[in-house]
Amino acid sequence: MRTPTIAVLIPCYNEAGAIQAVVRDFRTALPQAAIYVYDNNSTDQTAELAREAGAVVRTEVQQGKGSVVRRMFRDIEADFYMMVDGDGTYDASVARSMLQLAIGGPYDLVNCIRQATEEAAYRGGHKFGNFMLTGVVRRIFGDRVQDMLSGYKVFSRRFVKSFPALSHGFDVETELTVHALELSMPVAHIDGPYRGRVEGSASKLRTYRDGWRILMLIFKLVRHERPMFFFSAIAALLAACSLGLLAPVVEEYVQTGLVPRLPTAILSMGTMMMACLSFVTGTMLDTVTRGRRETRMLAYLQHPAFFAVSEETARAEASMSYSSVRPS
Repeated sequence: MRTPTIAVLIPCYNEAGAIQAVVRDFRTALPQAAIYVYDNNSTDQTAELAREAGAVVRTEVQQGKGSVVRRMFRDIEADFYMMVDGDGTYDASVARSMLQLAIGGPYDLVNCIRQATEEAAYRGGHKFGNFMLTGVVRRIFGDRVQDMLSGYKVFSRRFVKSFPALSHGFDVETELTVHALELSMPVAHIDGPYRGRVEGSASKLRTYRDGWRILMLIFKLVRHERPMFFFSAIAALLAACSLGLLAPVVEEYVQTGLVPRLPTAILSMGTMMMACLSFVTGTMLDTVTRGRRETRMLAYLQHPAFFAVSEETARAEASMSYSSVRPS
């Protein structure tokens, strides 16, 4: 089998205190890998220090981790991509195991489940927020994912080149997870140490603001990826309201033969019509979503799996060897 090409992708914003150690640790752990640091308008010496440590440094001017991920995935060509935050909270010693798992599986996504090694690893509310948001995604899209917001992952080329990358901020982690689940990609997990940030370094994640943005993204993804479920739930709620409004009108009509609450009856009828419209909308959009999912699957299948490429290469080499020894 040919040796896979590996790219370590490190999105960074003001990580001067940790970036050199991160680059050096991953260069030691994966000496065959190309290490890319994408600087996102840092106001400190992140780019210069990363370059001194031996990384290939590039810049993304659109602010936000999602924008950086989109640029990295578009620019870099490799068989496997390892993405890790540049804040020094993840352990590079796990990198080789994650990569071996991705290649040997094969898996399109290998996610590192964070195991806190010190109290400062998680800020207040982050652990609960991660648990809650991961639980929501597991409930709606499938339970094959753990620690959705971990910033330490390995992707196959197929995953990267079929990922639409529409988010701009930290909600890109949710989008990555849903992409894998929606296309039924093989996913694996591995435990890894998670430590606190280096002294003088500050987290760019805002607990409530980014938590709300992630929750809103989940809401949008449910609407886009599960329109039948989304609009059927609205239809059921509207239908229940309609029946609740209609019940006293019907009861009075049965008793007296009169409909004195005509406005209520009209409101009930209108609400039921809205419920029917919502259900029909969900049915139509479900067909559209299926077509979009098939398009993404075709984009995914355009890129052969690494082991398939390796087998093809091996057969070609075997054929050439046979030709070279065949008597004339």
